[in-house]
Amino acid sequence: MKQLPYLKNEDGLTTLYVDGAPYIALSGEIHNSSSSSLEYMKTKVWPNLRGLYLNTVIVPVFWELMEPVQGQYDFALVDGIIEQAREEGVRLVLLWFGLWKNGRSTYAPSWVKKDYQSYFRARYPGGAASDTISPLCGAAVEADATAFHSLMKHLKEIDGEEQTVIMMQIENEIGFLGADRDYSDKANKQFEEVIPSGLAALYSNNGNWREVFGEAAAENFMAYHYACAIEKIAKSGSEAYPLPMFVNAWLEQYPWKAGTYPSGGPIAKVMKIWKHAAPTICLYAPDIYLPNFAEVCEEYTADGNPLFIPEARRDMVSATNVFYAIGKHNALCFAPFGIEDFLATATNEDGPDFGIMMALNIDMSAFILNGTGPFLAESYRLLGNMMGIINRYRGTGKMTGFLQHHNSGCLLTFSKYDVKLTYKRQEDGKPVSGGLVIEISEDEFLFAGIGFSVEFLPKSGETDKIGYIQIEEGEFMNDQWIKGRILNGDEAAYMISVGRKAAALKVEMYKYN
Repeated sequence: MKQLPYLKNEDGLTTLYVDGAPYIALSGEIHNSSSSSLEYMKTKVWPNLRGLYLNTVIVPVFWELMEPVQGQYDFALVDGIIEQAREEGVRLVLLWFGLWKNGRSTYAPSWVKKDYQSYFRARYPGGAASDTISPLCGAAVEADATAFHSLMKHLKEIDGEEQTVIMMQIENEIGFLGADRDYSDKANKQFEEVIPSGLAALYSNNGNWREVFGEAAAENFMAYHYACAIEKIAKSGSEAYPLPMFVNAWLEQYPWKAGTYPSGGPIAKVMKIWKHAAPTICLYAPDIYLPNFAEVCEEYTADGNPLFIPEARRDMVSATNVFYAIGKHNALCFAPFGIEDFLATATNEDGPDFGIMMALNIDMSAFILNGTGPFLAESYRLLGNMMGIINRYRGTGKMTGFLQHHNSGCLLTFSKYDVKLTYKRQEDGKPVSGGLVIEISEDEFLFAGIGFSVEFLPKSGETDKIGYIQIEEGEFMNDQWIKGRILNGDEAAYMISVGRKAAALKVEMYKYN
């Protein structure tokens, strides 16, 4: 069997390798239930993905459908999804909907749900049962781990050579909603006990959960037990077929109280506990629906965690955010949620004929998910064709990203010049401004993105003047720069600009006196 996909950290930069080469997933996650029917995938999903220039799709697979009777497995749905992806020429990240999905246990098999004595639920204060199976329920975690092992063993058998599936997400947005922790009898007992010795060493402190963690005790307690459960599941699967495995997070947010977001999930402030208790997990991925995209990216690249975004907002900002995530934070994946909607007609049955509209050069944006689809497609097309140069400059300090957020521009510093970027005013129905810039040499730069103007400035205190050798409009085709217009006329006199559609410019400068 050829080498599996893997993550490698070199000098603080983590790279995903697929087929032995660096790989960045220009992706999207489909709706939760779309992949429960191969016919639905064939008619309602894949046709709507073909114009988006995806190289990867994140697709759920379901424990309840794979093991409807305990110990009896049905892999027909998994096999069909993989076969369809091969026909479409895309890779897959599979999302294991096992014990927990968005803080609940909705995808557990019926035999797990009905036997609520063996597979006991997390409880609220006062003892009321939730619809979330407790992470302290060893029997449930063992059953999930056994099923996941069987899935991974099957993937090795049917996909070990082609490697259509490149990564696995285990569960989805783990945590407990409605309370800060599980108040089941078992959880109450363990909460009063001394914390595990490994945690005591990690925090150089000992005592029970309250004594060590104070107000954060309940959430840290849940983080530890969810992480231990995930480690058992991940390790079981990895022993059968060791693809890279990760978890994702429903982010901490207003009103900033554990339980209003899933308590114990892998949010940034408990990542230290997760990394300790779940070493098989290779990264912690934020689902970014909040407006503070740049701040979340910063938070989830701390302490060497590689940025992988399996779910992102479905609006215009996605078309720009992908440039920033890759340029500034070396993101391994960017994936808006509900991706099959982005180029779908407003009504599946009676929508306009896009083939005719494209032939007549009619603007389709009004008919497509708030207009986002065509803009995201252009961003993915541009980035997909320049992955060679992006991978060449990742982690070198010569590539960075920029993003508009209630500011009019920014100033970037390079070896020989400062670069002033001015953002275009935000408009309804258009993406925000942002992009990435690569310093190819001291005098040569590549800009890619949406909605900004560029002005080169001398370093502070220098008296030399600055001029343009050449400004090229163009695009990439299979990593080769295809030159378009030369913009050395009025365009150079009034600041070079990129419009509201994803585009690239190549600029060569010089100094004189």
